[in-house]
Formats: sequence, C-alpha cells, structure tokens
Amino acid sequence: MASQVWRDAYRGMSSDNIKGLILALSSSLFIGASFIVKKKGLIKAGASGTRAGVGGYSYLLEPLWWVGMITMIVGEIANFAAYAFAPAILVTPLGALSIIISAVLAYIILREKLHIFGILGCALCVVGSTTIVLHAPQERQIESVAEVWDLATEPAFVLYAVLVLIFVFIIVFLYIPIYGQTHIMCYIGVCSLVGSLSVMSVKAVGIALKLTFSGMNQLVYPQTWVFTFIVLLCVITQMNYLNKALDTFNTAVVSPIYYTMFTSLTILASVIMFKDWSGQNPTQIVTELCGFVTILSGTFLLHKTKDMVDGPTTVSGRSPKRIAEEDDEDGGQEGIPLRRQDLRV
Repeated sequence: MASQVWRDAYRGMSSDNIKGLILALSSSLFIGASFIVKKKGLIKAGASGTRAGVGGYSYLLEPLWWVGMITMIVGEIANFAAYAFAPAILVTPLGALSIIISAVLAYIILREKLHIFGILGCALCVVGSTTIVLHAPQERQIESVAEVWDLATEPAFVLYAVLVLIFVFIIVFLYIPIYGQTHIMCYIGVCSLVGSLSVMSVKAVGIALKLTFSGMNQLVYPQTWVFTFIVLLCVITQMNYLNKALDTFNTAVVSPIYYTMFTSLTILASVIMFKDWSGQNPTQIVTELCGFVTILSGTFLLHKTKDMVDGPTTVSGRSPKRIAEEDDEDGGQEGIPLRRQDLRV
C-alpha cells in the first residue's frame, strides 16, 4: 500500500517538481555540512583574533572558514536551481534536512550532545518533509521575467516588502546595538526577513536563466538585473548576520530557529507573490500545513534536547563538562564572555 502511494505521488509530480526535489535534497546535504565547517573555522579564528560576534573579521583569513563558505555556496547554488523548477512551498521546508545533517555532524565533530529525543526530532523532520513533498502544488508556468515582475509589483507583495524593510531597519539600528549579544532573535530576525525577499528574487532570476537556456533570452530585460541586484544585496546581509549569530550562539540554537523563521516567512512571501495555493483544495493546503508543523515540532524537539545529558547539571540545564567545552571553544581569552545560548532568545 505504501509503495503504491509513493508511485501515485511520483506520477502526480511534474518533471520540474522532481528536478526541484532532487536539487533541494542535494542543497540540504551541502548546507548542513557547511554550518559545522564554518563553525570550526569561526572557533579557530576567534582563538587568535577578534570574534565575529563582537565585530571582528579575522575569520576571513581562516582557510577552514572558506571551505565552509564554499560548501555553503555549492548548496546555495543547488538551492537556487531548485527554486527555478519547483514552488517555494516544496523547496524551502526541505531545508529541515540540513538541520538533521548539521545535528549529526555537530555530535561527531563539535562534540555537541544528541539526545534520544533529538533523534526523534530528526525523524519528525523527515516525516514532515515527506508529507509536504507528497502534497506540494505544481510549479506555476511563467513565460517571461516580466511576468514575475508583475507579480512582485502587485499591491499585496509591495506591502509585504515594505513591512519587511521597516522591521529590518528597526532591528539593525535600534535593537542589535543593545540586545545583539544576548538575544538571538535580533540576528536571526534580520537573516529571516531579508531571506524571504532574497528567495523571491532568487526564484525570479532562476526562472529567467531557465527560460534563457531554453531559447527565450531574458537577459535583455532590465527586470532580470534588478532581481539579480536584490539577490546580491540580500545574500550579503544574510551572511553577515548569520556569521554573527553562529559565532555568538550555539549551533543547536541557531539552526532550528533560523530554519523556522526563514521558512515561515518565505512560504508567506511565496503565497502572497506567486499564489502557490490558488490551485489547491483546502485538504491539500491543510495537509501541507500539518507537514510544516511536524517539521517545526521536530526542529524544536531537536533544539530543546540538544544539551540534555546524564549526570549533574547546572541551573541552566547544562552539565559542568558542557560548560567547560564551551569555555574551551572561546579560546580561553580574557574579556571574552562565555557563549550566550542560556540567555533569553
């Protein structure tokens, strides 16, 4: 019976959706690994220079950080291509698989704990991802980048974009200078808000390139280059604040919260701009939402149980051994505070 369901789902998926699915899975593999490699690079760079979390850029001279960045770029390219073939509702939630990969590698390489309930969280992510894949909408057929521009300039999406920019400026100029080092939502909020706009622009550029390679040149349209500029601006902003978040807080905290906010806002932006749900019935939409909630449950379960260990613990819930490991990660530098994942988010 299960195999029949999968065969029916496969037949129901368009060739574009299948291509997008494969690319999205590949992207999760590379991006999940990049979090760990970049984290190692940040730790190594922070031991001999100024940490990124307090405004330093010594990690730019660390080869290991660049290996992680290249790995992330490969993953982002695969992700970029996936958006050209499949709707954001299918591609974006599959980023949960990168959290699983990140958690497993963090357990092996960074010595971060993976509790049995964390494994259950990983399983929930897989179940939720599968549910979304089986019920994802078909990709909207678009004939030119000008059509995407028309969608992006409709009043509903313009309002969304303006609100995003207002919130970003408020966080960057009012909250980060005061709460950036103690509240993870400052850094992650900027990454997620800007990320939702970058995904819409990435999808527009991806569609333009796909149409160009198929014989319909879209590079002559100024809209293609406007979307490209937006992508570059948004990605630079995301990388800057994501580095600050990774260097200041535990990977086990950054990954699930970033995923949750980024995915939620991206789906919202896609529904507003591309009207992904317009061709689906209520049952399909509710099923997709249930799949997404299942993924969210898995990510937060993975996060909440990340540092659960046997033996004595402190008031924060971490073992003395864990605190010592985090102190070592800071390189034992005077004047540099311990990691702040126990503070409010």
